Amino acid sequence: MSDWIKIFWTFLKINLLTTSGPASVGLLYDEAVGHLMTRTEFVEAVGFSSALPGSDALQLAMFVGYAAKGIPGAIAALIGSILPPTLLMLGVVSILNRIRGEAWVSNFVSGLTPAVAVLMILVAWQLFRGNNGGTNWISLGLAGGSLIALLLKVPAPLVLLTCGLLGVIFFR
Repeated sequence: MSDWIKIFWTFLKINLLTTSGPASVGLLYDEAVGHLMTRTEFVEAVGFSSALPGSDALQLAMFVGYAAKGIPGAIAALIGSILPPTLLMLGVVSILNRIRGEAWVSNFVSGLTPAVAVLMILVAWQLFRGNNGGTNWISLGLAGGSLIALLLKVPAPLVLLTCGLLGVIFFR
């Protein structure tokens, strides 16, 4: 079997067996160290991929693939990494596209909407409470001001920027 197919198969298997993150790093360690790279190279790859913005799993896959077989190895690793979630998402979208016209789907979403709204309010309330269990009045003031601004049709990015700047001032 060619080295590129081995790299592709390794990353396909890892992404079929894990949901990325720490579990995939552990499995990749078992699969890569001694076969595709040394332990030191793997530790450097994990550190490097964690330091860059973006998906650690994809960066680690490309790094390992590149270390093993250059650019073709990086491409094989990348394809092996993105194929399972891509096919899964295509399947889900295909199913949702077929059932979107069904009345029960609309009713399901209508039933879900109030529950999601209450959940958001509950999470917001928990965020507004201070560490001592009391109410954080500054947060409530920012929330009230944000609500008023959004009702007055102030652009959401401007409201977010303003609240962020006010947070820097008030939460020193």
